[in-house]
Amino acid sequence: MTHVFVGPHPDDVALSCGGLIASLRELGQNVAILTVFSGNGATDGLTPYQREALGFGSKALWPVTEAFNRANIPNDVGIRDEATPPWAASADRLDATQADADAAAKRFWQRSSWYRRASIHNESLAGQPVIDQLPTQGAVMTIELTEAEAAADAMATRRLEEERYAYFAEASLILLDLPDAVFRGYEGDAELLGSPREDDPAPVALLRREIARLEPQKVYFPLGVGGHVDHQLVRNVGLAMIGDARRWVMPGPEWAGIVSFYEDFPYAWWNDFRAIDELGDGLRELPYDVSIVPEYADIGDQLERKINGLTIYASQLPRLFGGPREMADAVRGYGRKIGALGGLTGHAERYWSSLSL
Repeated sequence: MTHVFVGPHPDDVALSCGGLIASLRELGQNVAILTVFSGNGATDGLTPYQREALGFGSKALWPVTEAFNRANIPNDVGIRDEATPPWAASADRLDATQADADAAAKRFWQRSSWYRRASIHNESLAGQPVIDQLPTQGAVMTIELTEAEAAADAMATRRLEEERYAYFAEASLILLDLPDAVFRGYEGDAELLGSPREDDPAPVALLRREIARLEPQKVYFPLGVGGHVDHQLVRNVGLAMIGDARRWVMPGPEWAGIVSFYEDFPYAWWNDFRAIDELGDGLRELPYDVSIVPEYADIGDQLERKINGLTIYASQLPRLFGGPREMADAVRGYGRKIGALGGLTGHAERYWSSLSL
């Protein structure tokens, strides 16, 4: 028997349930982490938004990783009415500079029977490509630095971090490696944080099989706070399992009472989530004879261990929080808030447990 924590992506379980996991392991309980969307699909043609959603940079800060990237250097003096700015060279000085550049090019190519001219105007000469347009040469746009192969590398990094966390937490780990929503074609906040597409069903059969073979004592699914499509799809698997009817010939498990839902952190923190009715119709698939009730896990003595475990996800902390210190502040702040909601004096995590009426 084990406690099975189902996470949409690497780091979701650690972020939301790290305190409870530490408490369970201290009590000698078995813990398994089942991560669903930890794989990559087609990596061709990813847009800047999709790269960002996978963990490249952030909306707040996109790091410059190429020297002399003109796209990231603002003008010192604003240009008004298309007039020549005071710092720009005059035409005669530009001609002199061009002559010097041509002379330097001749010296460079002196051992060849031909040479290429050097344009200081960043314009194509004799059909030659402009150096900035070559993805492996010169100053390029930041988004061009991220090749399609790097998307697969990013997911590999996240899987490795998940493995390291499982070792830290003394938990078993199952990586299903289904492709992330970004690889399934979701683009923009409206799609990624909207309703799942009709042609993108929840992996109910796969997860039901993987969970059943673990003989779970308790299964924890995300509540879907924040509305990320992958979180919604995994939550919908939990709702579908609660709705499974007992079969006459070979009775199946009664999942009501076994399935619980955790509050997705940091989405719940960002959205100031307080009550279940804030999900709207997110639990519309909950069977009519099943209710969910809040349960509070006191994690005061495990809070610092949770924070230490989260530092393993180094690729995600700058994007989600800004850094390890900001992450620790957010974990402590949200833990205090949940503890106060539960009438506790310390820090807590909140779970919504299913209960048959």
